[in-house]
Amino acid sequence: MSTVVDALSFVGPSLFGREQPPEPPEALVARMDEVGVDAAVVAPHRPPGYHLGPANAWLAEAVAASGGRLFGLARIDPNQKDAPEQAAHALGELGLCGVLLHPREEVFPIDGPWTDAVVEMAAAHRRPVVVSAGWPWVAEALQIAEVAARHPGVCFAMTNGGQFNISGLGQLDAELALRRCPNLVIFTNGVYRQDFLQRAAVEFGAERVLFAAAGPQFDLAFELHRVRSADMSSEAHRDRMLGANAAALYGLPR
Repeated sequence: MSTVVDALSFVGPSLFGREQPPEPPEALVARMDEVGVDAAVVAPHRPPGYHLGPANAWLAEAVAASGGRLFGLARIDPNQKDAPEQAAHALGELGLCGVLLHPREEVFPIDGPWTDAVVEMAAAHRRPVVVSAGWPWVAEALQIAEVAARHPGVCFAMTNGGQFNISGLGQLDAELALRRCPNLVIFTNGVYRQDFLQRAAVEFGAERVLFAAAGPQFDLAFELHRVRSADMSSEAHRDRMLGANAAALYGLPR
Protein backbone atom coordinates (compact mmCIF):
# COMPACT_ATOMS: atom_id res chain seq x y z
CA MET A 1 0.00 0.00 0.00
CA SER A 2 1.31 3.46 -0.89
CA THR A 3 2.34 6.00 1.73
CA VAL A 4 -0.42 8.49 2.63
CA VAL A 5 0.63 12.07 3.34
CA ASP A 6 -1.73 14.84 4.47
CA ALA A 7 -0.32 17.86 2.62
CA LEU A 8 -1.70 20.35 5.17
CA SER A 9 -3.22 20.42 8.64
CA PHE A 10 -3.09 22.97 11.45
CA VAL A 11 -1.92 22.45 15.01
CA GLY A 12 -1.48 24.46 18.20
CA PRO A 13 -3.41 27.27 19.85
CA SER A 14 -5.59 29.51 17.70
CA LEU A 15 -6.70 33.10 18.01
CA PHE A 16 -10.01 31.86 16.62
CA GLY A 17 -10.32 29.12 19.20
CA ARG A 18 -14.09 28.80 19.07
CA GLU A 19 -13.95 28.19 15.32
CA GLN A 20 -10.68 26.23 15.32
CA PRO A 21 -10.29 24.17 18.51
CA PRO A 22 -6.63 23.78 19.55
CA GLU A 23 -5.07 20.64 18.12
CA PRO A 24 -2.03 19.28 19.98
CA PRO A 25 0.39 17.60 17.57
CA GLU A 26 0.18 14.32 19.45
CA ALA A 27 -3.61 14.31 19.04
CA LEU A 28 -3.21 14.71 15.30
CA VAL A 29 -0.72 11.83 15.16
CA ALA A 30 -3.15 9.61 17.12
CA ARG A 31 -5.92 10.38 14.65
CA MET A 32 -3.57 9.75 11.74
CA ASP A 33 -2.98 6.27 13.16
CA GLU A 34 -6.74 5.68 13.41
CA VAL A 35 -7.46 6.47 9.76
CA GLY A 36 -4.25 5.31 8.08
CA VAL A 37 -2.29 8.49 7.37
CA ASP A 38 1.47 7.97 7.54
CA ALA A 39 2.69 11.57 7.68
CA ALA A 40 1.32 15.11 7.73
CA VAL A 41 2.64 18.55 6.89
CA VAL A 42 1.46 20.96 9.57
CA ALA A 43 1.31 24.71 10.06
CA PRO A 44 0.52 26.77 13.14
CA HIS A 45 -2.82 28.45 13.54
CA ARG A 46 -2.80 32.21 13.87
CA PRO A 47 -1.76 32.32 17.54
CA PRO A 48 -3.60 34.24 20.26
CA GLY A 49 -0.51 36.43 20.74
CA TYR A 50 -0.45 37.31 17.02
CA HIS A 51 3.33 36.76 16.69
CA LEU A 52 4.15 34.11 14.11
CA GLY A 53 7.87 33.82 14.86
CA PRO A 54 7.37 32.04 18.22
CA ALA A 55 4.62 29.92 16.66
CA ASN A 56 7.02 28.73 13.96
CA ALA A 57 9.69 27.94 16.57
CA TRP A 58 7.17 25.96 18.62
CA LEU A 59 6.12 24.10 15.49
CA ALA A 60 9.71 23.15 14.68
CA GLU A 61 10.06 21.62 18.15
CA ALA A 62 6.80 19.68 17.74
CA VAL A 63 7.95 18.38 14.36
CA ALA A 64 11.29 17.27 15.81
CA ALA A 65 9.49 15.40 18.59
CA SER A 66 7.09 13.58 16.24
CA GLY A 67 9.46 10.81 15.20
CA GLY A 68 9.23 11.64 11.51
CA ARG A 69 5.42 11.71 11.39
CA LEU A 70 5.09 15.49 11.08
CA PHE A 71 6.77 18.08 8.87
CA GLY A 72 6.37 21.81 9.29
CA LEU A 73 5.33 24.85 7.26
CA ALA A 74 6.50 28.31 8.26
CA ARG A 75 3.54 30.65 8.64
CA ILE A 76 4.60 34.11 7.46
CA ASP A 77 2.77 37.46 7.50
CA PRO A 78 3.99 39.63 4.58
CA ASN A 79 2.66 42.73 6.37
CA GLN A 80 5.59 42.50 8.77
CA LYS A 81 8.72 44.35 7.65
CA ASP A 82 10.94 41.46 8.70
CA ALA A 83 8.81 38.83 6.95
CA PRO A 84 11.60 37.79 4.55
CA GLU A 85 14.00 37.38 7.46
CA GLN A 86 11.40 35.34 9.36
CA ALA A 87 10.99 33.10 6.32
CA ALA A 88 14.75 32.68 5.94
CA HIS A 89 15.11 31.71 9.61
CA ALA A 90 12.22 29.25 9.50
CA LEU A 91 13.34 27.58 6.28
CA GLY A 92 17.00 27.61 7.26
CA GLU A 93 17.71 27.30 10.97
CA LEU A 94 14.33 25.80 11.90
CA GLY A 95 14.36 23.38 8.98
CA LEU A 96 10.72 23.84 7.96
CA CYS A 97 9.77 22.56 4.52
CA GLY A 98 7.76 25.41 3.02
CA VAL A 99 5.86 28.66 3.58
CA LEU A 100 2.17 29.09 4.39
CA LEU A 101 0.46 32.36 3.48
CA HIS A 102 -3.05 32.96 4.85
CA PRO A 103 -4.35 36.19 3.27
CA ARG A 104 -7.67 36.19 5.11
CA GLU A 105 -6.35 35.78 8.63
CA GLU A 106 -3.22 37.89 8.13
CA VAL A 107 -5.25 40.44 6.11
CA PHE A 108 -3.32 41.08 2.89
CA PRO A 109 -3.98 40.55 -0.82
CA ILE A 110 -1.95 37.62 -2.10
CA ASP A 111 -1.01 39.57 -5.25
CA GLY A 112 0.03 42.66 -3.29
CA PRO A 113 3.54 44.12 -3.35
CA TRP A 114 4.75 42.66 -0.04
CA THR A 115 4.23 39.04 -0.98
CA ASP A 116 7.08 38.90 -3.49
CA ALA A 117 9.89 39.26 -0.97
CA VAL A 118 8.62 36.27 1.02
CA VAL A 119 8.20 34.19 -2.15
CA GLU A 120 11.72 35.09 -3.22
CA MET A 121 13.01 33.77 0.09
CA ALA A 122 11.14 30.52 -0.50
CA ALA A 123 12.71 30.38 -3.95
CA ALA A 124 16.18 30.87 -2.46
CA HIS A 125 15.60 27.84 -0.24
CA ARG A 126 13.89 25.85 -3.04
CA ARG A 127 10.73 25.50 -1.01
CA PRO A 128 7.04 25.71 -2.02
CA VAL A 129 4.47 28.32 -1.03
CA VAL A 130 1.06 27.15 0.20
CA VAL A 131 -1.76 29.70 -0.03
CA SER A 132 -5.03 29.47 1.88
CA ALA A 133 -7.17 30.01 -1.20
CA GLY A 134 -10.67 30.97 -2.22
CA TRP A 135 -11.14 34.00 0.01
CA PRO A 136 -12.92 36.79 -1.89
CA TRP A 137 -10.81 39.83 -2.78
CA VAL A 138 -7.63 38.59 -1.11
CA ALA A 139 -6.91 35.02 -2.29
CA GLU A 140 -8.95 34.10 -5.32
CA ALA A 141 -7.53 31.64 -7.83
CA LEU A 142 -6.59 34.19 -10.49
CA GLN A 143 -4.90 36.41 -7.90
CA ILE A 144 -2.78 33.46 -6.85
CA ALA A 145 -2.06 32.69 -10.51
CA GLU A 146 -0.77 36.24 -10.90
CA VAL A 147 1.82 35.67 -8.17
CA ALA A 148 2.69 32.21 -9.50
CA ALA A 149 3.29 33.72 -12.95
CA ARG A 150 5.68 36.27 -11.42
CA HIS A 151 7.66 33.46 -9.79
CA PRO A 152 7.73 30.54 -12.25
CA GLY A 153 10.52 28.80 -10.35
CA VAL A 154 8.43 28.41 -7.19
CA CYS A 155 5.70 25.79 -6.77
CA PHE A 156 2.46 27.24 -5.35
CA ALA A 157 -0.31 25.19 -3.79
CA MET A 158 -3.91 26.40 -3.45
CA THR A 159 -6.01 24.98 -0.62
CA ASN A 160 -9.73 24.26 -1.14
CA GLY A 161 -9.18 23.35 -4.79
CA GLY A 162 -8.57 27.04 -5.45
CA GLN A 163 -12.04 28.20 -4.37
CA PHE A 164 -14.89 27.24 -2.09
CA ASN A 165 -18.00 26.65 -4.16
CA ILE A 166 -16.43 24.53 -6.94
CA SER A 167 -19.05 25.77 -9.42
CA GLY A 168 -19.69 28.57 -11.88
CA LEU A 169 -17.07 31.22 -12.46
CA GLY A 170 -15.10 30.23 -9.35
CA GLN A 171 -14.47 26.76 -10.73
CA LEU A 172 -13.60 28.25 -14.11
CA ASP A 173 -11.11 30.60 -12.45
CA ALA A 174 -9.43 27.68 -10.67
CA GLU A 175 -9.13 25.81 -13.96
CA LEU A 176 -7.83 28.91 -15.75
CA ALA A 177 -5.22 29.37 -13.02
CA LEU A 178 -4.04 25.76 -13.37
CA ARG A 179 -3.93 26.07 -17.15
CA ARG A 180 -1.98 29.34 -17.02
CA CYS A 181 0.58 28.33 -14.40
CA PRO A 182 2.29 24.93 -14.57
CA ASN A 183 3.89 25.72 -11.19
CA LEU A 184 0.47 25.72 -9.49
CA VAL A 185 -1.15 22.72 -7.75
CA ILE A 186 -4.34 22.24 -5.75
CA PHE A 187 -5.19 20.61 -2.43
CA THR A 188 -8.31 18.47 -2.18
CA ASN A 189 -9.65 19.69 1.17
CA GLY A 190 -13.29 20.73 1.06
CA VAL A 191 -13.72 19.95 -2.64
CA TYR A 192 -17.12 18.26 -2.64
CA ARG A 193 -17.11 18.02 -6.45
CA GLN A 194 -15.14 14.82 -6.88
CA ASP A 195 -15.64 15.14 -10.64
CA PHE A 196 -13.63 18.37 -10.42
CA LEU A 197 -10.74 16.46 -8.86
CA GLN A 198 -10.98 13.75 -11.48
CA ARG A 199 -11.09 16.27 -14.34
CA ALA A 200 -8.14 18.21 -12.90
CA ALA A 201 -6.10 15.01 -12.67
CA VAL A 202 -6.87 14.11 -16.28
CA GLU A 203 -6.56 17.57 -17.82
CA PHE A 204 -3.65 18.99 -15.84
CA GLY A 205 -1.92 15.86 -14.57
CA ALA A 206 -2.39 13.75 -11.45
CA GLU A 207 0.81 15.22 -10.01
CA ARG A 208 -1.02 18.55 -9.59
CA VAL A 209 -3.71 17.27 -7.20
CA LEU A 210 -2.70 16.60 -3.57
CA PHE A 211 -4.65 15.09 -0.71
CA ALA A 212 -4.92 17.54 2.20
CA ALA A 213 -7.26 17.54 5.17
CA ALA A 214 -6.69 21.10 6.42
CA GLY A 215 -7.84 19.91 9.84
CA PRO A 216 -9.18 20.52 12.36
CA GLN A 217 -11.58 22.74 10.41
CA PHE A 218 -12.06 19.78 8.06
CA ASP A 219 -12.24 16.19 9.28
CA LEU A 220 -9.19 14.04 8.50
CA ALA A 221 -11.12 10.79 7.98
CA PHE A 222 -13.73 12.41 5.75
CA GLU A 223 -11.16 14.25 3.65
CA LEU A 224 -9.23 11.01 3.17
CA HIS A 225 -12.46 9.26 2.11
CA ARG A 226 -13.10 12.10 -0.36
CA VAL A 227 -10.01 11.12 -2.36
CA ARG A 228 -10.23 7.37 -1.86
CA SER A 229 -13.84 7.25 -3.08
CA ALA A 230 -13.40 9.54 -6.09
CA ASP A 231 -13.89 7.87 -9.47
CA MET A 232 -10.34 8.14 -10.76
CA SER A 233 -9.36 6.82 -14.16
CA SER A 234 -6.24 5.23 -12.68
CA GLU A 235 -5.38 3.84 -9.26
CA ALA A 236 -1.84 5.04 -9.88
CA HIS A 237 -3.26 8.58 -10.10
CA ARG A 238 -5.03 8.13 -6.78
CA ASP A 239 -1.86 6.81 -5.15
CA ARG A 240 0.05 9.86 -6.34
CA MET A 241 -2.59 12.20 -4.94
CA LEU A 242 -2.58 10.41 -1.59
CA GLY A 243 1.13 10.72 -0.90
CA ALA A 244 3.76 10.81 -3.63
CA ASN A 245 2.78 14.29 -4.82
CA ALA A 246 3.11 15.79 -1.34
CA ALA A 247 6.46 14.08 -0.82
CA ALA A 248 7.68 15.58 -4.09
CA LEU A 249 6.28 19.06 -3.35
CA TYR A 250 7.92 19.33 0.05
CA GLY A 251 11.01 17.21 -0.56
CA LEU A 252 10.02 14.68 2.09
CA PRO A 253 11.86 11.38 2.58
CA ARG A 254 10.16 8.44 0.84
